[in-house]
Amino acid sequence: MAAKAEAAAAVIGVVLVALVSVFYGNWRPDRSSGCRFPAIYNFGDSNSDTGSVSAVTRPVPYPNGRNFGKPSGRYSDGRLIIDFIAENLGLPYMNAYLDSIGTSFRHGANFAATGSTIQPPHLRISEEVCFPLSLNIQLLQFTQFKARTTQLYSQVQNSDIKKTLPIPEDFSKALYTMDTGQNDLHDGFTASSMTAEQVQKSVPNMIIQFSQAIEQLYKQGAKIFWIHNTGPIGCLPFFVINYRPKHDDVDQTGCIKSYNEVAQEFNKQLKDMVSQLRGKLVDARLTYVDVYSAKYSLISEAKLHGFVDPFGQCCGRNGKFRECGKKAMMVNGSEVDVDGDSCSNPWEYISWDGIHYTEAANQWVAGRILSGSLSDPPLPISEACHSHNPLHLSSRPQINYHDRGSNRESVFS
Repeated sequence: MAAKAEAAAAVIGVVLVALVSVFYGNWRPDRSSGCRFPAIYNFGDSNSDTGSVSAVTRPVPYPNGRNFGKPSGRYSDGRLIIDFIAENLGLPYMNAYLDSIGTSFRHGANFAATGSTIQPPHLRISEEVCFPLSLNIQLLQFTQFKARTTQLYSQVQNSDIKKTLPIPEDFSKALYTMDTGQNDLHDGFTASSMTAEQVQKSVPNMIIQFSQAIEQLYKQGAKIFWIHNTGPIGCLPFFVINYRPKHDDVDQTGCIKSYNEVAQEFNKQLKDMVSQLRGKLVDARLTYVDVYSAKYSLISEAKLHGFVDPFGQCCGRNGKFRECGKKAMMVNGSEVDVDGDSCSNPWEYISWDGIHYTEAANQWVAGRILSGSLSDPPLPISEACHSHNPLHLSSRPQINYHDRGSNRESVFS
């Protein structure tokens, strides 16, 4: 029996590798008219953290990272949207700035950190939860990183060291990605027990801080921005299960309507801010990316795309996202056993741990946003350096990222 099981596992492995090859053969765009970004610099929270918090505190425990075969610093079974962005642009996966031992930063650095917010600690909605690596700290890290690596690049003679450093001229040619805001809203809905209306009143302050961050990066030489809006927070299993809404506050999908309305207001103000900055930062290229629509479409039509209950989660008990990867937790001063194992079929789940998405879900969302169909201006990410010229858009080849019908595009499909 054991021999048969091993043989079956080997066959499945070969099939998965073949599917990956076929998928990426179809999914990768023709970059003949693309921007050929030499590097990516990313800012955000756990939706794009590839190792910052693991380097600062403790490794994100297994089964997080199970598709990598080991913990990867990511809150997911595998790749995040930022990983698919790197793959799409032909760049290596991003290394966390804080995970610097034996690390190459030639093709960029990731400053995103789990728990991060747009607002600095003293301006956060809640003072009950405080994580220090907020967006303004990430900007300070980038400023120091750029200054020190630029100086070192001109001084170092050792070629092995030099090839791990960013080329100074590449900072102005790089893509600057931003995916943050979810934790700002999360704080208001949880730690502070604020109403949705009260949380929404704090949105303008978040947008001001976000705008200032973009302008600071621009002053540092950043020119090309790819800015994600925030997802449907009212659809996360953590909220649906732990903050059960009244009957009239549930939408047709089963999500918390008022929470999603706050996210939509955040996104509206973010889009307006990006539009205003285009007039102010005239030689910059700013792309607003509607991640919300992609994620909500996936959640509301989960079964159509091959996923199970959108409010179920693969790792840990439903609604208990902090349990994933843990065997025991301290509760009221006592150690309590928990089931932090993961399911055997993560490719059928949208939610990994109640807050974060599975690799399969991230891949599905990436397939929708990277084509530019949900972006303003409607350019694929590989052409984000171009101005929004209708003639240019009509002349470029159309890229179909999801021409396989309504079935989910996954390495596991």
